[in-house]
Amino acid sequence: MAPQSVEEEDECVSGAEIIAEALKMQDVEYMFGIVGVPIIEVAVAAQASGIKYVGMRNEQAASYAASAVGYLNGRPGVCLVVSGPGLVNALAGMANANMNCWPLVVIGGSSDRNQETMGAFQEFPQVETCRLYSKFSARPSSLEAIPAVIEKAVRSSIYGRPGACYVDIPGDFVNLQVKKSSVKYVECCPPPPISMAEESAVSRAASFIAQAKKPLLIIGKGAAYARAENSIRKLVDQCGLPFLPTPMGKGVVPDNHPCCVAAARSRALQFADVIVLLGARLNWILHFGLPPRFQPDVKIIQVDLCAEELGNNVRPAAALLGDIKAVTEQLLEHLNRKLWKYPSGTQWWTELHAKMKSNEETSKALSLRKQLPMNYYAVFHHIRELLPKDCILVSEGANTMDIGRTMLPNYYPCHRLDAGTFGTMGVGLGFAIAASMVTKDRNPEQRVVCIEGDSAFGFSGMEVETMCRYNLPIIVIIVNNNGIYGGLDAHAWKEIMELGEPTTCVPPMSLLPNAHYEQIASAFGGKGYFVQTPEELQAALKRSLAEKHIPSVINIMIDPRSDRKEQDFHWLTRSNL
Repeated sequence: MAPQSVEEEDECVSGAEIIAEALKMQDVEYMFGIVGVPIIEVAVAAQASGIKYVGMRNEQAASYAASAVGYLNGRPGVCLVVSGPGLVNALAGMANANMNCWPLVVIGGSSDRNQETMGAFQEFPQVETCRLYSKFSARPSSLEAIPAVIEKAVRSSIYGRPGACYVDIPGDFVNLQVKKSSVKYVECCPPPPISMAEESAVSRAASFIAQAKKPLLIIGKGAAYARAENSIRKLVDQCGLPFLPTPMGKGVVPDNHPCCVAAARSRALQFADVIVLLGARLNWILHFGLPPRFQPDVKIIQVDLCAEELGNNVRPAAALLGDIKAVTEQLLEHLNRKLWKYPSGTQWWTELHAKMKSNEETSKALSLRKQLPMNYYAVFHHIRELLPKDCILVSEGANTMDIGRTMLPNYYPCHRLDAGTFGTMGVGLGFAIAASMVTKDRNPEQRVVCIEGDSAFGFSGMEVETMCRYNLPIIVIIVNNNGIYGGLDAHAWKEIMELGEPTTCVPPMSLLPNAHYEQIASAFGGKGYFVQTPEELQAALKRSLAEKHIPSVINIMIDPRSDRKEQDFHWLTRSNL
């Protein structure tokens, strides 16, 4: 390397430029945020360094988008926010990322150092606050320390159990300058090391599987994040094991695989005698692994990369600590040594197939009903017939998300994003924007379809403007039942409004009937469709799929009383209303 000239040694660099270069060194590709004092220059420097900056309309949506990039890419997206209220808004995304175990780095501007404790503009204890919502929270002590702190934030976000990290930047750091020669950048942190389970634990787990009368694999989003699809597919194929995906575990093994028993979910969980958890947690989504949803003596084989997760709620018969992909291959090796394959003609398969057939027939009958307004099942039936197999599905809402999970198949891993472990409403459009940015770079022909309830859309509807501004051809489908869980039709709404003051008469779950949400897209140059019939739905979706450069919003009116089919076990305890 040629020696530096005197001019180069004396060249100065700003804090904003150091932040951008440090992020670039750590292979950060995407930044989402809302600029303002004091972090405007950070966004400008990030763009100059080649990082793609997406300006959002709300910090919550920005943090959701950055975390979704982390899930899809395995390297964190960055959320850039202003001090005080901006950072507080981003806490929602940090909490969601931590609960979902997705990598995220939030960079927040803060008050100038010489104004601390003086009541500075938007002064707030940001580092201390973020410790409750992140794996790592720190403020660099100097401009020279920024690269090391950013490297640790990125590394902490992806090592161990992934999660959110926070870096605090005092306002006076942004334009402060130091000599370029005094800044030492840190090499890019490598991907997390791969760990394997103890052989004795693997052997014990394989024995339990081989002795099972009613085995079941549960595939979680941890398996999707670990990119363990090839290993798990081999385990399913070679051993003939029935499997059940969690909502975001869908697609690790295709939903149309003959061993998928998602259509008999409750029966599979309730009667399995040996359950293998692959990157899934025994939380509320899986009814905590407890009776009556599970057998009291069920043997749980738990595969997880987080030691603290092992034994939560139910003590496992075998605890396999390690990388999901590596441990699955260890299990497969042990089962292959035994030349073991689960027989296809067992009573267990007979029970599961019978329940699957019954549930599928019920859903099919609901989906083929001709009356208007449509119900959920009819809507998803027509959507399913037109969606590309490789599209990324984003979904949020109550019935919209849950029924959509059963009606809309996934064939590839990390192709479904939803409200997740934290059950967060408002994530949909941020997730869709993140997915669209990633697909735009990797596979421009791949589509992103965001299916939301009308209530869920209301949390972040202005992000449609963001989609239009960046020419993201996202298809937003709003399944509109005029309310939260359910609302009122126009006639019932009119009758209630005539009773008097809306605040005391309108049911708390009701929203304005027949609201034209599709006009938001039209306002910003996108395409909007108001849909009331199956024919209108098919026509609108075909036109939207043909549109390659701008977003579409399809607003589908359904029966406000439409509900899901009767369930053996509800996800949550229902309200008495």
